[in-house]
Amino acid sequence: MKNKEKNIKIHGEADIAETSFEGKLSAETAGFRQSEQYMIATVISELARNIFIYALRGEIIIKIIEKNNKKGLEIIAQDNGPGIKDIGQAMKDNFSTSEGLGLGLPGVKRIMDEFVITTKAGAGTKIMVRKWV
Repeated sequence: MKNKEKNIKIHGEADIAETSFEGKLSAETAGFRQSEQYMIATVISELARNIFIYALRGEIIIKIIEKNNKKGLEIIAQDNGPGIKDIGQAMKDNFSTSEGLGLGLPGVKRIMDEFVITTKAGAGTKIMVRKWV
């Protein structure tokens, strides 16, 4: 199977809904159960919302991947915003600098199988997450 990639620019609220929808479709195509599709869509929505709130602009890349005869989904959220000042604080449950009721980054990490975050003050943030079927 060839790796399909969807690249969605985040500029506004409508883009958050689009990324969530595209993520659910990609999860379905990759073979995830319906409940997992919705969880993945929620993760993508959270990552897109973070871009919109904190960086104003960025992008979400959604790829169907294969490794060792396993299918999965890779999601990359990247922006050129202010970066995350304190990753340790941002990774604590119930920590928020916005009024959101979302999962937050700790919830994203719990749902996904792999989670990598890189951030630099003034240069932006990149979060790569993967989930395997």
